[in-house]
Amino acid sequence: MNKRERYIQRRKRTAARIKYSGRPRLSVFRSNRAIYAQIVDDSLGKTLVSASSKEKTIKGKGKIEVATMVGELIAQKGLKAKITKVVFDKGGYKYHGRVKALAEGARKGGLEF
Repeated sequence: MNKRERYIQRRKRTAARIKYSGRPRLSVFRSNRAIYAQIVDDSLGKTLVSASSKEKTIKGKGKIEVATMVGELIAQKGLKAKITKVVFDKGGYKYHGRVKALAEGARKGGLEF
């Protein structure tokens, strides 16, 4: 099994676990340079709030530090929109490094998942 097939397998497994949760979904996307997070309401098919490392308020030294700041920012925006409980959708990414840092930042900021 190659790297892409393992990614797709993790993505399907993650999607199956969060499909019928009834909560908004905190979705994460990471590229080589940036990390993005958005809280999505799947019943409406709308993005409620979003944050990324490309925002001007985010300045950090390393990628993990920036990911933590993005997590805190998405939590702050979520609480402002009266969203406290979400389901964490890591997609096909492994739960370590920048994805884990974003999740910990969101928890630190006040989101529950």
